[in-house]
Amino acid sequence: MLRVYNWMTAGLVLTGLVSYAVAETSLRSLFFYTGQLPSGALAVRPTGLGMLSIFAPLVFVLVMSFGVNRLSRQAAQGLFWAFCAVMGASLANILLVYTGVSVARTFFVSAATFGAMSLWGYTTRRDLSSMGSFLMMGLFGIIIAMLVNIFMQSPAVAFAVSIIGVVIFTLLTAFDTQRIKATYQQYLVYVGPDEMAKRSVYDALSLYLNFINLFTFLLQFMGVRSNNNNNN
Repeated sequence: MLRVYNWMTAGLVLTGLVSYAVAETSLRSLFFYTGQLPSGALAVRPTGLGMLSIFAPLVFVLVMSFGVNRLSRQAAQGLFWAFCAVMGASLANILLVYTGVSVARTFFVSAATFGAMSLWGYTTRRDLSSMGSFLMMGLFGIIIAMLVNIFMQSPAVAFAVSIIGVVIFTLLTAFDTQRIKATYQQYLVYVGPDEMAKRSVYDALSLYLNFINLFTFLLQFMGVRSNNNNNN
């Protein structure tokens, strides 16, 4: 479990560093077009490379998911690092759209929530496996609602999706933590060190995604949009 948390933490650090580099250096122009709206807010639109960085993380997740039994430990680790770096580029617009203070505040709230739920999932004697199908149904429901709302552009739907998203990924954190703990306890004696090392990368990816999604959904409530003056 310590190895899983170490991988997850290192991935989040890499994501944060890449996000900062893209948002605050000359790399910004490669990923985003920026301009000022009449209201004074900063308009951010992705370039072609920016659009690629938005969809690329999904490709990495699919490759790692379908290649779980084929990839070597080194390949799985390399893909994990690449995924975290690309995810950082895709999230860089957050640092442009929201103030740094609100992003930092949301990050710490997300970290506290994640830590508390992961600790509960690790220590509770209650079997959380029954939540699995409910959480998966909720996750698919969120994805469908987000896709539909691309065309509807309904603030009410967006607000509801954000609330449900926070609940789903908060519970998924506890569920996945207990699942990972049970997996290690059950299969530790049957697999070698290389397989366990690779498994820890995949489990870290699960927790990493829970944290990132929890953070982005919380940001919908806690984020304070920056204006052009803030960015200057």
